[in-house]
Amino acid sequence: MLSLAATTAIMAGGNIAPIPDIKPKVQTEAEVSTGKVSGQLRGFYIDRTYSGILENNRNSLAFGGWIGYETAEWNGLSGGVKFYATEGVKIHDGPYSSDSYDPSLYGDDFDNYGFIGEAYLNYKYGNTNLKIGRQKLNTPLAGADDARMLPNLFEAAVLSNTDIKDTTLILAHVTRETVGTFGNVYGTAGALSLQSGYGLGYKEGTSGEFADMGVIALGAGTDTDGVTVGAVVYKGIEGLTLQVWDYYAHDILNAVYLQADYGWNCLLNSDVKMKASAQYINESDIGDKLAGDVDSDYWAVKLGAKYHMLSGYVAYSQTGDSDGAMNGGIITPWGGIPAFTQGMVTRHMFFADTDTWKVAATYNFKELTGLDLKATGYYASFDVGSKATYAADTDAKEAGFDIKYQATENLNLRLRANYPTDFKQGLDWNEYRLIVNYNF
Repeated sequence: MLSLAATTAIMAGGNIAPIPDIKPKVQTEAEVSTGKVSGQLRGFYIDRTYSGILENNRNSLAFGGWIGYETAEWNGLSGGVKFYATEGVKIHDGPYSSDSYDPSLYGDDFDNYGFIGEAYLNYKYGNTNLKIGRQKLNTPLAGADDARMLPNLFEAAVLSNTDIKDTTLILAHVTRETVGTFGNVYGTAGALSLQSGYGLGYKEGTSGEFADMGVIALGAGTDTDGVTVGAVVYKGIEGLTLQVWDYYAHDILNAVYLQADYGWNCLLNSDVKMKASAQYINESDIGDKLAGDVDSDYWAVKLGAKYHMLSGYVAYSQTGDSDGAMNGGIITPWGGIPAFTQGMVTRHMFFADTDTWKVAATYNFKELTGLDLKATGYYASFDVGSKATYAADTDAKEAGFDIKYQATENLNLRLRANYPTDFKQGLDWNEYRLIVNYNF
């Protein structure tokens, strides 16, 4: 989230909230004597049944979340600390193994663990904000990927400024990462993990351990100077948001991410709200070329519409191929998965020589039932080409649904399901997730 109001919502919907114009002031002792305690308690159950070349069922139940304290602001300066933990419930006889337990709710080797995941200082001066320390990031190519029990977290310094009208400038340097529990679902590091949000060395940063960004990406022995990030987000034209991000991963690659979103009222019916989006990623090797030759491109377009309580979109993407590393596939080792066409679990859109289609629709039941209830259904198709390093020449597909119910102001219930076919040749599964979040 870069922990800035300017960046917390960037990838969720392509929009950005401006940083409030907060002027520093001298505060009294009483005003700075209290801070804020907050947290999230999470319960998570997941069940996956494989079919095809693998016949098996595995499931897991875990509880955890985070609790934190943030000081009151004193002359623009504040600080915060958050403790994260996950604790699995033994629901099967015998030892823990991936034959019976899904590993994505635990640390490495099915560890239960707790750790200080965030510990930072924050300073605000006018329209400038600086945050230094352990923190959560949600940027296009480095993000929390909070899809299981615990998210990815980072050690970074993040500077933002909104002095220019309708423009947010961001400069960050990220040095270390601890990989969330989702990373353990990959079992063995390889092309699948590297192009799906987790690097070849993600095991070095599991169970609350923070590891060098180069090590996370490429494995032990590849310590680097981290990743330097610069971004410009512009909203000066009505309905239009433009984003430009550059990630300089020292001695590995330079990645450029572009996104444009434009919303307007349909000319035929003003009650229909339209939105068109486009995104582009280019990656090229730099410095010592620790990932080898890198020459990769990905682009996607999306067209969406909303009519009262019903909304939906269709998206298409294409990833090229080359003679470089991953044959042109997009390398995403730090959890950033911004693709319009990704499935809930199938992230093949970043494989080389791959064309992907996705359609999705969401209905909000608020007007019909009075309940804060939303249901989404989707379908994605991945035509993976012969140059891909995983699932080459496969026509993978994934359907699924996502139901969210805000039961109270603090309590959120979520039921998710995905049904991939030919994830790789002959591998299918059905997966269900029940997630309970209590926020305070």
